[in-house]
Amino acid sequence: MATTATRPNPHPHILVFPYPAQGHLLALRNLTHQLALRGLTITILVTPKNLPFLSPLLSSHPPITPLVFPFPSHPLIPPGVEHVKDLGNSGNLPIMVALGKLHDPLVEWFDSHSEPPVAIVSDFFIGWTQCLATRLQIPRLTFYSSGAFVALKSLSEIEFGNLPGSPAFKQEHLPSLFKLYKPSDPDLEMIKDGHVANTKSWGCFINSFEDLEAEYVQWLKTHVGHNRVFSVGPLSLIGPDVLDRGNSGSVSEMNDQVLTWLDRCPDGSVVYVCFGSQKLLRKEQMEALANGLEKSATRFIWVVKSGTTQQQVEGFGVVPYGFEQRTAGQGLVLNHKAVGGFLSHCGWNSVLEGIVSGVMILAGPMEADQFLNARLLVDNIGVGVRECEGADSVPDSDELGRAIAEFMTEGGGMKAKAKDLKEKALAAVSHGESSMKDLDRFVEELGQLGG
Repeated sequence: MATTATRPNPHPHILVFPYPAQGHLLALRNLTHQLALRGLTITILVTPKNLPFLSPLLSSHPPITPLVFPFPSHPLIPPGVEHVKDLGNSGNLPIMVALGKLHDPLVEWFDSHSEPPVAIVSDFFIGWTQCLATRLQIPRLTFYSSGAFVALKSLSEIEFGNLPGSPAFKQEHLPSLFKLYKPSDPDLEMIKDGHVANTKSWGCFINSFEDLEAEYVQWLKTHVGHNRVFSVGPLSLIGPDVLDRGNSGSVSEMNDQVLTWLDRCPDGSVVYVCFGSQKLLRKEQMEALANGLEKSATRFIWVVKSGTTQQQVEGFGVVPYGFEQRTAGQGLVLNHKAVGGFLSHCGWNSVLEGIVSGVMILAGPMEADQFLNARLLVDNIGVGVRECEGADSVPDSDELGRAIAEFMTEGGGMKAKAKDLKEKALAAVSHGESSMKDLDRFVEELGQLGG
C-alpha cells in the first residue's frame, strides 16, 4: 500500500462509513463535519432510513455526497429496520453481519468511480472494511466512538493487568461480543475477524481527549506500532448542530416548562437520570428506581423511553402509577437531556455528556463497554461513584434513595474534579488545542497520500 505521494493533495477524497447506532453514527457525523471544514472531499455511505440522521451535516456541507445503499437483509432483522435503536443492544450482531454484504457493491462502486476515495474512515464495528481497503490498495482509518481504554481491549487480547493502573474485571463485565464468541459460529467469526482487522488499519480516531486518557492513548500508539492515533473528542461539542457547547444538549431546544422549572431550582440540585438510547428497564427496575428517587427527596429529571405494547407485556417497565403525582415539584419525567448530577448507565456518549457538563456521575453500568467506562470514571478519574451494576440488577430502593441524596450533597472534592475535567474538555476542542491539533495532523498526513 502506498502511503506517500510525489505531491500533496489539498482536497483528498475519502469515504466515510458510519455504523447505524445512535452514539456511533452521530459521533462520526460530527467528525465528518470537522473534516469537511478542513477541505476534504467526502462521500458518506448510508442506508435510506438512516439518511435523516445526516441532515444537519448535509445541510451544512452541500458538497458532501451521500452514497445510499439498500440495507442488506438478515433473518434476525425485521423488514424496514436499519438502526440498532429499533432492536436494542442484541441487534448489534445481526446488523454488523448484514452490513458485511455491502463489500461487493462497494468494490463495484469504487471500480466505476472516475475519482474514487483515497482512504476509508469506518466504524470499528465494521472491521471488514479493512479487507476492502487492502483489496483497493488504499488506507483505512478505524473510528472508535469509544475512548482509548475500550479501544485497547477491542483491538486485542491484551491483558488488562499490563495497562496503567493494572485494572481487573470480572468475566461478565467484558464487552458483550467477547462473552458471546464461539469459534463454531460463522457470524461471530466474522465479527472477531473484523476486530482483528482493526489492528491493521493505517490509523484510528478516538472520541476522547488528551487530558482524559493520555496514558491509554500512548499505550494504544505503542500497541498499534505507529503515531497515527488521533484523539478528536469530545465530538459532541464540535458537530454541525451544536448551539451551546457548554450544555451537551442544546438549551434552546428545551421547552418552556422545563426551563421554568429548572430556573426555580438551586444550582447543582437536580440529578439527571438516563440509561441511554438502547436500554429499556424492566418493570422491577423501573419501580426500584422510581421509589429510590422518591425516597431521596432530590430534584430530578428522568428520561423515560416508551417501549412497545409487546415489550410492556414482556415485562419492560413504565413509570409506576401515581409516581408523577407523588413527586410533583420534586422532579419531571421528560424525554430530554439536562445537566446536573447524572445517574447514568455509563455508555461512552453519556460519559462525555457528563464530563462536558461538569457533573458528577452516579454509575450504574449494565452491559457492553459500560463497566470499563465506569471504572475509568470512578476509580481512575474520581468524578463518580458506583451504585449498582448488571443488566438484571434491581437496586434496593432505600439504599438507592440514600445514595442519591448523599451523592448530590457531596462535599466538594469530586465536584471540583468534575468542574476541572469540564474545562479541560472544552479546552481540547478550542482552536490550537489538543483535539484540534490532532484533526489538523490527520488532514496533513492524509494530504500526502495523493490521489
